[in-house]
Amino acid sequence: MDIFTDVLIIGTGVAGLYSALNLKNDLKITMISKGKLDECNTNLAQGGISVARGSTDIDSFIEDTLKAGQYENDVNAVKILAEESIENINNLTNIGVDFDKDREGLCYTREAAHSINRIVHYKDITGKRLEEVLLNNVKSKNNIVIYEDCHLIDILKKYNTCAGGICIKGNKQFNIHAKITIMATGGIGGIFKNSTNQRIITGDGIAIALKNIIKIKNLNYIQFHPTAFFTEKSSERKFLISESVRGEGGKLINCNGASFVNELLPRDVVTRHIYEEEHKTKSKNVYLDISFMPKNFIIKRFPTIYEKCLENGVDITKEAIPVSPAQHYFMGGIDVDSHGKTSMKNLYAFGEVSCTGIHGANRLASNSLLEGLVFSKRGALSINNTIDDLSLIDVEAPKLKYNIEYYENINKKVLINNIMKFRGDLKDELVTC
Repeated sequence: MDIFTDVLIIGTGVAGLYSALNLKNDLKITMISKGKLDECNTNLAQGGISVARGSTDIDSFIEDTLKAGQYENDVNAVKILAEESIENINNLTNIGVDFDKDREGLCYTREAAHSINRIVHYKDITGKRLEEVLLNNVKSKNNIVIYEDCHLIDILKKYNTCAGGICIKGNKQFNIHAKITIMATGGIGGIFKNSTNQRIITGDGIAIALKNIIKIKNLNYIQFHPTAFFTEKSSERKFLISESVRGEGGKLINCNGASFVNELLPRDVVTRHIYEEEHKTKSKNVYLDISFMPKNFIIKRFPTIYEKCLENGVDITKEAIPVSPAQHYFMGGIDVDSHGKTSMKNLYAFGEVSCTGIHGANRLASNSLLEGLVFSKRGALSINNTIDDLSLIDVEAPKLKYNIEYYENINKKVLINNIMKFRGDLKDELVTC
């Protein structure tokens, strides 16, 4: 089956949806989702979205991001992120994202490695609320068609020009021919035994880029979140205990109840201290304690975390939460410029699948959703300015011979083998090698 469109967007998280909303209304847009529309990491984000607290905070925001990233960041990209953060948060409020407010306006919380409170949020389900609002806005557009449960297997191309995607939905092959293709396929958590990511997110976009000799960057930069709810069930997605719990004053303690680290250090530093403490005390986890805070505040500020922990037998208003690090984010990805352009013509990449260089060696908390917003909008505006000069490329799609599982396993092996070249120390963490 062949579909012809102006723009193909692969992924329905923040980067895919926001790019669709910023494209011209006279463009025919086709979006595909590997699973259900909200089966993405955006939907899981708890803490919030970073934003500069006015023009006087931009330099500080930039410095916090660079410091967390060990100064291996792309400075120009970080400047863009900080400078364009305010307008994008304003855009979200205008389309219906109702961030938490008090009498003075937006509520701002603080997370690790931020020098001030600059994170806007919606309770402890910011990503879920953002996903809902963006999806509702996309669904209201007459020029956008979305296919769920549609797996991208490879791209259509002619020489070094992308011409769309080859997909499987059910047992049928879909060839989607497009003038512009946008990768917004997310990260790599699904190839790890312990991850906070959706299990279906297995780095498909990055693997496909590797197979097609599209430039990739920083495959060795993989972030582990310090505080995932500890459970011995390795096949399940790990439930994240948001950074904002520590930002609001939560304390990390070992199995003996002793403090061992400054909770607001960068994620990679806190993670390292937790692993060292577990080894030292011969325990499988440490604990995050907020039980000393007022019960009403805990339940109101962290309702989802409270309920989820209660389901697992832990009342966070009375006892500490068992936590341990889990794979959380990928700072590497498809190498892109400041408008999301890749090394292949007519192919863009936004969000976690891309590498803008913003995060350096370690992502600053709550910069992920912001990156997806800022750069997908920039890319969409760039596409608006150039797409009228493009035509569909006449290219014949190869006939697929096997089922979805076969092609997905091939993509996983490609990605894992390439990661192992740089991070052999993660061999035991990966699902298969």
